[in-house]
Amino acid sequence: MLHEEWLNKNAIKQVEVINVDAKKYKVDSMLTIGKVYDVVNETEEYYQIKDNSGKIGGYYKSYFKEL
Repeated sequence: MLHEEWLNKNAIKQVEVINVDAKKYKVDSMLTIGKVYDVVNETEEYYQIKDNSGKIGGYYKSYFKEL
């Protein structure tokens, strides 16, 4: 499974969480405002990061700012 390979992958960049205002999902328990996360994969809409659960999750880019 691809997401398991990402756990051992080097980060391609870093992003900082600027908001957790999700309309549909519970994001505030998986991301911490002001914390910097390593991006392991990126698509047009999402960043895949290792979140607070220790697993890889995909989140909208609107929650982050690039460093």
